[in-house]
Amino acid sequence: MRRRILTGATVALAALVVSGCAAGGGTDGADGGTVTLEYWAWGTAQKPLVDEWNSTHPDIQVTHTDAGGGSDSSAKLVTAARAGSAPDVALVEYNTLPAMIVAGVATDISEYVGDVEADFAPGVWSQATFDGASYGVPQDAGPQALTYNAARFEELGIAVPTTWAEFADAAAAVRAADPDAYITTFAPAEFGGFAAFAQQAGAEWWTVEDGDWTVGFDDPASVAVADYWQDLIDRDLVRAEPLLTPEWNAQLNEGNILSWPAGLWAAGVINGVAADMAGQWAMAPLPQWEEGDAAVAFQGGSALVVTESSENAEAAAEFATWMANSEEAARIQIGEGQYPASLLGQEMTLESDPPALMPQQTDYWAVAAEIAANTIPDLSWGPNVNVASSAFQDAMSAAVTNGTPLRDALANTEDVVFNDMETSGFTVTRR
Repeated sequence: MRRRILTGATVALAALVVSGCAAGGGTDGADGGTVTLEYWAWGTAQKPLVDEWNSTHPDIQVTHTDAGGGSDSSAKLVTAARAGSAPDVALVEYNTLPAMIVAGVATDISEYVGDVEADFAPGVWSQATFDGASYGVPQDAGPQALTYNAARFEELGIAVPTTWAEFADAAAAVRAADPDAYITTFAPAEFGGFAAFAQQAGAEWWTVEDGDWTVGFDDPASVAVADYWQDLIDRDLVRAEPLLTPEWNAQLNEGNILSWPAGLWAAGVINGVAADMAGQWAMAPLPQWEEGDAAVAFQGGSALVVTESSENAEAAAEFATWMANSEEAARIQIGEGQYPASLLGQEMTLESDPPALMPQQTDYWAVAAEIAANTIPDLSWGPNVNVASSAFQDAMSAAVTNGTPLRDALANTEDVVFNDMETSGFTVTRR
């Protein structure tokens, strides 16, 4: 399936968004003066990145604002675009980018960035490409992997699973070897994590062609994934609870939570709450639904987009490209714990030290590069990811609390997403 955001979809929201915003955040440098760009982005890497840019590009200076991450930033961007006060450049998560395009926030920058497409793996570049047009430059990537407590695996005699069937067997073996331990957590509020598991299994929650959308959250692939985790929950083989709570952090530090299937950023998160466990953990490819199929989906990752409001689109695109595809920027990203989206940055990781959580794993970055090369291209996200995420979290959390089937939570999520899209004026059907 080729991912598309087409004119018909944009027209469907014409009454809901304000297009053609009059003024951008930057200052025009056409008179030979300095161009000033406004940039919204979150994360520890962004300030040092902007500082490096400003020190080496005196003709294009950038003002950085941390507008919050993820859905918070996206909501603010839409509001600012409607008011004609959006920044020139903004960091946008891959799964919310379609909504930014439909809402008229992100602009087509193909003419400025087309020559750098070859500097990214196809599966990564496609995250910011729609209907053949580029709406952003990928900055970081978060393909799913298995971050696991290698010391505890060895202590309990657990082999690192390569398939999800082996993972279930390993989960049972962990419980048999240590009644206080679980192989992992099923976190009901992790919309992105479950979505990636389902995408790895072949699910497509949104598709669009010629402006007509199809939604399918309870398709066979997604239901199979829900049933898989349901079985592990029912057999008390995984913890079913939120992540990163004080209780969860304590159990992790005690060695009672043995793995986290998540984006490559997981090592940094675990190190942030369990720094004393450095040297005990390692990373491996995510288990496969079908043996021999190494494809994985993204759980996280973001691209720099140029907004429709910007009066300096070419300069903004130049900045976005440097931020995502220069040696200087990649070095800063790696130092701050990001996995770069560019091939250049990924190659540079091979000369870098492993993350602080697993200093002993000298092949960490080589394994990461192999995983990134197998990311699934052309996956669709819809125009109302924020609605879907909220509905999913509510339905899944209720299912875990009430002991009702996880598959029913998928059906409930689809109902909310479908009704919201109909109300918003989309032509939409169920798969």
